[in-house]
Amino acid sequence: MISSLLVANRGEIARRIFRTCRELGIATVAVYSDADADAPHVREADAAVRLPGNAPADTYLRGDLIVKAAHAAGADAVHPGYGFLSENAGFAAAVADAGLTWVGPPAAAIEAMASKTRAKELMAAAGVPLLAPVDPERATDADLPLLVKAAAGGGGRGMRVVRELADLPGEVAAARAEAAAAFGDGEVFAEPYVVGGRHVEVQVLADAHGAVWVLGTRDCSLQRRHQKVVEEAPAPGLSDELRATLHTAAADAARTIGYRGAGTVEFLVSAAGHAHFLEMNTRLQVEHPVTEAVYGVDLVALQLRVAEGEALPDEPPTPRGHAVEARLYAEDPAAGWQPQTGTLHRLSVPDGVRLDSGVDDGAVIGVHYDPMLAKVIAWAPSRAEAVRKLAGALERARVHGPVTNRDLLVRSLRHPEFATATGLDTGFYDRNLGELTEAPDTVTGLCALAAALADAHGRSRFGGFRNVPSQPQTRTYACGGVEREVRYRLDRDGLHAEDFPGVRLLSAASGRVELEVGGVRREFAVGRHGDQVFVDSAVGSRTLVARPRFPDPTARTEPGSLLAPMPGTVVRVADGLAEGDHVEAGAPLLWLEAMKMEHKITAPASGTLSALHVKAGRQVEVGTLLAVVTE
Repeated sequence: MISSLLVANRGEIARRIFRTCRELGIATVAVYSDADADAPHVREADAAVRLPGNAPADTYLRGDLIVKAAHAAGADAVHPGYGFLSENAGFAAAVADAGLTWVGPPAAAIEAMASKTRAKELMAAAGVPLLAPVDPERATDADLPLLVKAAAGGGGRGMRVVRELADLPGEVAAARAEAAAAFGDGEVFAEPYVVGGRHVEVQVLADAHGAVWVLGTRDCSLQRRHQKVVEEAPAPGLSDELRATLHTAAADAARTIGYRGAGTVEFLVSAAGHAHFLEMNTRLQVEHPVTEAVYGVDLVALQLRVAEGEALPDEPPTPRGHAVEARLYAEDPAAGWQPQTGTLHRLSVPDGVRLDSGVDDGAVIGVHYDPMLAKVIAWAPSRAEAVRKLAGALERARVHGPVTNRDLLVRSLRHPEFATATGLDTGFYDRNLGELTEAPDTVTGLCALAAALADAHGRSRFGGFRNVPSQPQTRTYACGGVEREVRYRLDRDGLHAEDFPGVRLLSAASGRVELEVGGVRREFAVGRHGDQVFVDSAVGSRTLVARPRFPDPTARTEPGSLLAPMPGTVVRVADGLAEGDHVEAGAPLLWLEAMKMEHKITAPASGTLSALHVKAGRQVEVGTLLAVVTE
C-alpha cells in the first residue's frame, strides 16, 4: 500500500493528483522550482522539496534530484503526471531501483514507445494499422504533402507540414534543430500528411494480471500548432466498425508491449474513415477528465491501485453521456498564438462545470512553463447539451489578467462546423481562425463606454456625475492593438455618447455600469488593475488598456525595429545572418522560445539588417530590441 506519494510535476496535474490522494488518505509531497515557490500545488501538499533554479532542465527534468527529494520527504511512491519525465524510461527505472513504487508503466514499455519510429515498427508487427514512412531523401512530388515529425517527445515540437518539395530539406533541418533543443534527440521522420484528418485517441488501462480495459475514444482534432485545444469523449461520428477497429488496435498495442497503468493510443482518422496509428502516450493525458466524466471513474485512483498490484474488475464501467474539455491558455490567437505573461488577477467559472487549474488569483504567469491556465470540462447526457453547457460557462467566466483564448474557445464551440461535428479535423483553425478572432466593434465600443463611465464615477469627488453635468469627456483605450476613443457627455437629459445614439445610462459605480442598449437592460462589470480594464457582460467581454491622457512624446521606436513580443530565450538565429545583410520581407531572422513554444521573428520589410542585438542563448524581456531592418 502506498502511504506517501511524491508527484514529480507541477501546476494543474500535481493538484489533480493530490486531490485523489486526499480522498484515499495518501500523504502528498510536492517538488518545486524557485519560480513555483508560492504556487498552489506547493501549498496544498503535505510536504514540499525545493529544486533550485527556474528552468525545467535544472528542476523538473532532474530525475536524480527528484529521487533524492522522495527519500528526504519519506515518500514511498512517485507519480510523474504528464510532460517532463513522465515518459522517460530512465527515470522510471531509477525510481524503481531506489526502492520506490513507480505509478506508471514498466520502463521497458515506456522505452518501446519512446521513439515514434521504433513504435511504428512494433505496431506494424502487431498488425496495428499505420501510415507508411517516407524517406525524405527519396521523396517526390507524388508523396506531398508530407509531415515531418520528431521521433522523440511531443506537443507539436519538431513538427513541420511540407507542401513543396523544394522546402523539404530546410524543414527537415529546422525540425531536427527544434527536436534536439526540446528533447535532446534530433531524430526526425516523414510520413504522408493526411489532409482533413481527425485526431482520435483511445484510453486504455491495464493491470499486472493481464487485464486491459478500453475506456472509449476521444476526439482531439481542434489543435493549434499541432497542440490540442478542445477535446471530447466519445469521439462523435464514428461508425460502429471504425470504433471497434480503434478499440481492438489500442488493446493490441497495450498487450504487445506488456503495458500496465493508464495510457493512450493515438490515431489519425482520414476523411474516408481509415485509422492510422500515430503514437502511444505512456502516461496520463491532459484530456483524461472527459473520459472520467463519461465512464464515472477516477483514473488517478485506478493508476494508484494498479501500482499497488490490485487487479481490475473483469469489465470496465458502462459509458454514459458526453463530455467536452477546453484548455484555457494565456495566449493571443489573433497574434500568431503568442503566449502572454503577467499577473492573473482573477479566474472564476460558474458552478456546474469542472475546473482543473494550476493557478489561482494573483498568480504571476511567467515564461518558464506551458501557457495553459486551466481546463474547463462539461458533461451532459448528449453532445449538443455538453457543448452548449461548456460554451455558456466559458462565456460567463471571469478571466482578468493576460490575454487568453477564452473568446476563441466560446466561438469555436458555437461554430457550425464544430457544433454539428461536420468540421472535426485538424484543419479547423486553418480555415476559421480569422472569423473566430474577429472582435465585433460594437461590443468593444460598449465595453469601452462602460469603462469610461465607471472610471469617471470613481474619479468624481461626490461618487457621481453631478459635479460635471455637461462637460464633454474623452477617454482612449486600446483593445487587441487597436485604439478606441470614447466621447460622451452627461447632462440633465442623460447620456449622449458618440457612435451610440439611444444608449441610456441607468446606473454607474466604479465596478458596475448599467446601460439600456436597443431597449434591453445590460449590466457591465468593470474591474481595473493598473492600466488594464476588464469589462464583462452578456454581450461580450473585453480587456482594455487605458491610454494616458497626455502621451509621452519621447516614447518612439526607430522604424524597422523588431521588439521581443514576449519574454523568452533566443534559441537560434538564421544561418549566416549578420549586420549589413539584405533581407526580404517575411524572411525568418531568429527564433524565440517561450512557454514551451518556438516563435519565428521575421523581417517586417525588405531592406538592410542594420542592427542585430542578440545571439542564440540570450534571454530577453518583452520589448527588448532584437534587430533593426532599414528599408
